[in-house]
Amino acid sequence: MTTTEAGATAPSDDSTHSTQSATHGYHKQKDEHLKRLRRIEGQIRGLQRMVDEDVYCIDILTQVSASTKALQSFALQLLEEHLRHCVADAAVKGGDEVEAKVEEATKAIGRLLRT
Repeated sequence: MTTTEAGATAPSDDSTHSTQSATHGYHKQKDEHLKRLRRIEGQIRGLQRMVDEDVYCIDILTQVSASTKALQSFALQLLEEHLRHCVADAAVKGGDEVEAKVEEATKAIGRLLRT
């Protein structure tokens, strides 16, 4: 694992995911995902503004909860697309790739459950 500028962990370079410009499971909904992420970004900016304006802490916590749920929902959608596209494709191809994709997905699910 590597740490990104925002402090989040990102998968380190390994053989379980391709670095080539492959078509990913989310490619058909890419525009929708970007729109959704922009909305989440707006929610986070709203949190910053709320703190800057000294809004009541419970109101801020309510917004934190909404932002967290929005990110979790996005993550689940992305995971579903990964399973339907990347893991299913590996299953069709067979061999070691399917084991690697299942292990990769299992680790991703584990990370989501820890949040």
